[in-house]
Amino acid sequence: MGISLTAREILEKLVSFNTVSDRSNLPLVEWVETYLNSHGVEAFRVYDETGEKASLFANVGPKVAGGVILSGHTDVVPVAGQAWHTDPFEVVEKDGKLYGRGTADMKGFDALALWAVPHALAAGIKRPLQIALSYDEEIGCIGAPPMIAAMASLPKAQAAIIGEPSSMKTVTSHKGGIGFKIHVRGFEVHSSLIHRGVSAIMFGADLIQWASAVNAKHAETEPSPLAAEFDPPYTTAHVGKISGGTAHNITAKDCYFDISFRVVPGETTGMWEERLRAKVSEIEAEMQAIHSETGIDISPDFGVPPLAPEVNGAAETLVRTLTGDNATHAVSYATEAGQFQEGGHSAVVCGPGDIAQAHQPNEFLEIRQLEAGEAFMRRLITHLAQD
Repeated sequence: MGISLTAREILEKLVSFNTVSDRSNLPLVEWVETYLNSHGVEAFRVYDETGEKASLFANVGPKVAGGVILSGHTDVVPVAGQAWHTDPFEVVEKDGKLYGRGTADMKGFDALALWAVPHALAAGIKRPLQIALSYDEEIGCIGAPPMIAAMASLPKAQAAIIGEPSSMKTVTSHKGGIGFKIHVRGFEVHSSLIHRGVSAIMFGADLIQWASAVNAKHAETEPSPLAAEFDPPYTTAHVGKISGGTAHNITAKDCYFDISFRVVPGETTGMWEERLRAKVSEIEAEMQAIHSETGIDISPDFGVPPLAPEVNGAAETLVRTLTGDNATHAVSYATEAGQFQEGGHSAVVCGPGDIAQAHQPNEFLEIRQLEAGEAFMRRLITHLAQD
């Protein structure tokens, strides 16, 4: 007999594993594998290059085409420096809410997907559920692409549901994201002779100012029909961290910062990489006109494609049928849905919880949202049990 747990009990177990992205997620993966095996379901791992992290996927039910992928990530963001009122790795109920790191983003959906496994088998589903749990989503959606590629060994699913917190609404499009680490290499002189030096900070500021100008220009431009649903309705550029310099009276030898873009559907992350590199080349030429050994190094950090609306998409049609939600929902955060879509799957975002809780201290999932997710899974199982 398989391991019998409620969705909440599974959530409590998943939250108890500290899977902040700088740690291994293998203890959680091992527990999920044991749980699936107890129900006669074979699970497959896809390791990262260190062997310390792994994605996991499984086919639940008959090995035929036309099933549904339930996709979530296992990692969570850090809790260090946040003012938690409870142990973040223990689910605590208070006022109809379940507090704990990852309850909303997104172990709540992971728990529901695993809870559905024995119920789907008992219902005699005729098309499979396919469980897909990734690693390192929070640091750039790194684990999903190799997992998606490995899942080509399974029968092709009809739809992929990525369970990021959407309050169980049907999200059919989101922005993509691409990020880079920038190292501006200057030339040090005494600041009284600034005309002979190359300040990495001041030339780096030119690139940062370009990012600000991109945002200002976009804010004044009429958005495309695809972009109009977003808030804001355009691609944005952002610099979140910066460091560099030696002293107040020395032109800075080094300046380091991150630059990223949240890209609306209809534009590509590659397009924005080209524009960034063109601007870097322009600034670099000005630097090297003063001193030839200066420059700007660009290191790709992450890249996540947008999720574009699909015409008569199977995933959207299915989830709208199961939720009754026919409104249009577009979100500015990125998910692994764009990667599933890029991998040839019809994809949609739908999961319990509010994205406003993601990454926050005292993160919580409302119990009624967990219950709504359970009802959704029951309807999905009934759908898959039909001829």
